[in-house]
Amino acid sequence: MTDLDQVRSVRTEGDSWSITESVGATALSVAAARAVETAAEQPLIRDQFAYLLVSSAGPAWARLASADLEWIGDDEHGRRAHRVTCDYQAVRTHFFDEYFAAAVRSGIRQVVILAAGLDSRAYRLDWPTGTTVYEIDQPKVLEYKSSTLQAHGAVPMATRRPVAVDLRDDWPTALAAAGFDRTQPTAWLAEGLLPYLPPDAQDRLFAKVTDLSALGSQVAVEAFSLAAPVSERRRAARRARWARVRERLGLDINFETLTYNDTSRADAVQWLTDHGWQVHAVSNADEMARLGRPIPGDLVEETVSSRLLRARLVAN
Repeated sequence: MTDLDQVRSVRTEGDSWSITESVGATALSVAAARAVETAAEQPLIRDQFAYLLVSSAGPAWARLASADLEWIGDDEHGRRAHRVTCDYQAVRTHFFDEYFAAAVRSGIRQVVILAAGLDSRAYRLDWPTGTTVYEIDQPKVLEYKSSTLQAHGAVPMATRRPVAVDLRDDWPTALAAAGFDRTQPTAWLAEGLLPYLPPDAQDRLFAKVTDLSALGSQVAVEAFSLAAPVSERRRAARRARWARVRERLGLDINFETLTYNDTSRADAVQWLTDHGWQVHAVSNADEMARLGRPIPGDLVEETVSSRLLRARLVAN
């Protein structure tokens, strides 16, 4: 049994959320980590919109996005663990930023970000002329991002087309209505998404992406290791992390209660390989080490385990 088996999910079929609720709050937490990284002396990535998007949700969120991590107090272990969490977010952001840069160098001009949340790549990456970025997410989440950035004069660097639809619904129809052209190669992204989908919805998502993809399309995926055995130390560390956030910031965040924890979920690498995609995968630990952000030995059990995937459709 893993610790995920012991966490009761609060998700329900057809549930929805605003930016500070449920899965919406995870988008704020991830953007907060990007804000912390951006303010570092030698950042791996720069997201000049992250702090704005997080702080606009309220003072407690602004503190979470603060570079000095003052809210953690004198808890040195908690500070180091949180820093590793920010390192992880920086490394995965860097991986997917590089993925998009390579995709557009190959000639792709159509991008779809699934469960876009507070992803600001449409605004901060250097897109070639003629690129269209489609962002799919819950209506309230997209509205929060659009209105916040517009109010501060932010201008997309590509043609940005929000597609307000739940990924558990008929999003391909909504995407087509927004102008998506299935005859053109597409660069897809599923970052921080899969655990928030039921296993069968994940399979349907991959199937729809494959069906909508012309040969030469690419997809990038963050696949979490949900079934690996986890020690009591890691369980205790997770409980302590959520407790710190609740007690010191007044934010009730617990990602595990928002995920679907069925360990029968299909392996993303295998699924994509079996359906015509040529896949390259790297563990987050190896990528973090490569980019100079290795996980300290005493924090390995407390750090998320995932694989970062890039794939190209070579057969259909």
